[in-house]
Amino acid sequence: MSGSTLGELFRVTNFGESHGPAIGCVIDGCPPGMALSEADIQPELDRRRPGTSRHVTQRNEADAVEILSGVYQGHTTGTPICLLIRNTDQRSKDYGNITETFRPGHADYTYWHRYGIRDPRGGGRSSARLTAPTVAAGAVARKWLHQAYGTTFRGCLTAIGEREIARDDWTQVDRNPFFAATAQGIDELEAYMDALRKSGDSVGARLYVEAQGVPVGLGEPLFDRLDADIAHAMMGLNAVKGVEIGAGFDCVRQRGSEHGDELTPEGFLSNHAGGILGGISSGQDITVNVAIKPTSSIRLPRRSIDLAGQPAVVETHGRHDPCVGIRATPIAEALLALVLMDHALRRRAQCGDVSVLTPDIARATR
Repeated sequence: MSGSTLGELFRVTNFGESHGPAIGCVIDGCPPGMALSEADIQPELDRRRPGTSRHVTQRNEADAVEILSGVYQGHTTGTPICLLIRNTDQRSKDYGNITETFRPGHADYTYWHRYGIRDPRGGGRSSARLTAPTVAAGAVARKWLHQAYGTTFRGCLTAIGEREIARDDWTQVDRNPFFAATAQGIDELEAYMDALRKSGDSVGARLYVEAQGVPVGLGEPLFDRLDADIAHAMMGLNAVKGVEIGAGFDCVRQRGSEHGDELTPEGFLSNHAGGILGGISSGQDITVNVAIKPTSSIRLPRRSIDLAGQPAVVETHGRHDPCVGIRATPIAEALLALVLMDHALRRRAQCGDVSVLTPDIARATR
């Protein structure tokens, strides 16, 4: 299946199915000499892991990562790194009733017409289970970027359904089950999600992710713009329906005198551009908002058709997230790290010896 690889110089190929024996990825292009072990990767997987609260799927996967290649005596060798995560808690029988029908909102119908065959167990390749290898690869990229540039990543949920979530205290993100950067209204969110789960329905979400300490000069003009590649990667995350860089759609209401980020000798006065100008990083924080659709797997009966094109009613059983956006924050952070890692290596390959001309030299070269 094509479309399973992200990146040019830092290439991550994702493999496996939701209910297969294992999932994983192959990272090709990681520079040699970086200390790397499972302990560098596991904490990020633990943040994304299912079953961490009553508000997400209760599939109980340890998501224990194994490094199969590309590391010798604790350091990367420059050869492909294979990361494996074994599936241990599949319940394929939960999907027996949908083998002959198409679930509304899912990829069942389109996969069937594209490939002529599909794996209905948990959604197969279209399952959010396949985001675990992405998070694992992102942990590798995060470590290299932090060592090279001091780059850090963080994200939070800013809305669940119609409920807005404040972003006023980043220390709270790991202290609640919603990746909320606030201590306000958590009890209300808990009650909201409990009622939603009991109703058998689902809602969407909006999340915010940013990268700090990004060097100036990552990205390309035109078709390989950094913001375009970030949007491309984020849209590859299951259930994403919208991506905004910086001010995003709010720029429609702004005047040019407001939106254009003014410069002073001390730096930029604002960051409406989200850290990217002309497709190239400006050195400011890169800021991204992501819109997640409501979970398609719900218990409520929905109208559909069967393989013969006849009317059918589908009720999806199994263990599902009433809001898939809750666990999406670590995944979005990982995707942002993968794109920045790839562009960092591309800049190093093409422009590693480039230095900015001083005003005097610039005038002399005209």
